[in-house]
Amino acid sequence: MLDAAARDHAYYVHPYTNLATHQNERPLVITGGDGIFVIDQDGKRYLEAMAGLWCASLGFSERRLADAAYRQMQTLPFYHSFGGKVPAITLELSEALIRMAPAPMGKALFASSGSESNDTAVKLVWYLNNANGRPLKKKIIARHKGYHGVTVASASLTGLPVSHADFDLPLPQMLHTDCPHHYRFGAAGESEEAFAERLANNLEAMILKEGPDTVAAFIAEPIQGAGGVIIPPATYFERIVPILKKYEMLFVVDEVICGFGRTGHMFGSNLYGLRPDLMTVAKAISAGYQPISALLMSEEVSDVLVRQSTKLGAFGHGYTYSGHPVPAAVALETLRIYEQDRILEHVRAVGPLLQDGLRALADHPLVGHVRGVGLIAAVELVQDKATRANFPATAGIGAALQKFAQQDGLIVRVMAGDIVAFSPPLIITAAEVGDLVGRFGRALDATLAWARERGLPIAAR
Repeated sequence: MLDAAARDHAYYVHPYTNLATHQNERPLVITGGDGIFVIDQDGKRYLEAMAGLWCASLGFSERRLADAAYRQMQTLPFYHSFGGKVPAITLELSEALIRMAPAPMGKALFASSGSESNDTAVKLVWYLNNANGRPLKKKIIARHKGYHGVTVASASLTGLPVSHADFDLPLPQMLHTDCPHHYRFGAAGESEEAFAERLANNLEAMILKEGPDTVAAFIAEPIQGAGGVIIPPATYFERIVPILKKYEMLFVVDEVICGFGRTGHMFGSNLYGLRPDLMTVAKAISAGYQPISALLMSEEVSDVLVRQSTKLGAFGHGYTYSGHPVPAAVALETLRIYEQDRILEHVRAVGPLLQDGLRALADHPLVGHVRGVGLIAAVELVQDKATRANFPATAGIGAALQKFAQQDGLIVRVMAGDIVAFSPPLIITAAEVGDLVGRFGRALDATLAWARERGLPIAAR
């Protein structure tokens, strides 16, 4: 049991938290989980509408995953994959992932987080171009408001200012092109298709300006998650992919959030018809129960690694915990549950209930835009519906809504721009979706009353 000091301060640096403000606030200390709910140290239950951080796809009390970890701990609690050795369970997981990939893939390379796997993707892009005699072709284009992690390379790919400020990032090889957020960045009267065409033209112009012989890859989430649950506009990827092929750029697809059923498809790539050269997965690969991620690579990529091993003597990359047998066992059991419990079918059944329930709140004075697919969604709060103007950051609207929701037993995540994200466990029932939407509606009303009490101007039309 935590003592009073640990309970209040936890001797802990909280990621993505205002640490100065938090000095005077108690953290929410979670001690248990039950289905889609988590339980704090005082016994209060919270409907976890974010599945933790987009990852607890099977909720917080799936016994099969605990049993899988225990069995593996008893059999082989640790082994590595260096020097031609490998845990048997890791081979099984590799085969399962290659089999279910949205495009033909050759091999899997494991790590412990999406950040690490995206970092590895960067290294492989550089490695491949050196191996193929193109030492200048090293720049990687990501997107504003994209999120790819927090290591030095992956944070450079991330297109959020808070991930760069005072960290001396991004690295000079990392470039950022337009965010495909039609609601926020589309011109007046511009259709989604016209917006997509403009963004594709801007991307090609960037490549030509930089020099096609220097630009190596493009990385994208099918749906941008932490940047605001940004759904690509109609025809976006259909216009982007031919440009990548034209300039011989690798396509890196970050499936860390979208992968394993979140959209109602196994991968976001299935939803949008993408064929990645490199694809990263994490989070729901183990339902968040164990830290594990993977980089899947096409045969064209893996063949280069084999060829370079002849030249260099070894493939000089890997982590101590790459393919750790316990996370691998949990991940493999997670994939079995997805199939046996027909999770994709369930998401397709309940996903529309979430989307429709949130869209029913579109007329609320604070709601500017509602968007989503399957069991991922966002509600963007605005001060003026007509102009789409945000509240000033100093107004604290998002923080207030998050507080009111938490008081009502609902955990949501409010991101920059007062965007409220939803990503509940994939096992959520129809009744629980109704509960989620009801609690969120009450939090919206409480936030509106709070804002009016403070004299904040709100233009509801």
